[in-house]
Amino acid sequence: MSDARGDLVLEHLRAIRGDIADVKTALVEVKERLGLLEAQYASISQRVDRIDGRLDRIERRLELVEV
Repeated sequence: MSDARGDLVLEHLRAIRGDIADVKTALVEVKERLGLLEAQYASISQRVDRIDGRLDRIERRLELVEV
């Protein structure tokens, strides 16, 4: 392989390495944001579950549902 081709290949490999590093950085950010969304979803889900239980008790007390 001539020096020019070798240099061109190395240049492309360096560019690919840089792009991969950028993708890794972006992936870390996406994972962090996804983790935050999962935590928020879990919190909302727990609150909805509590509201559902409270609504069931209210309906039973008001005799709106058959037991």
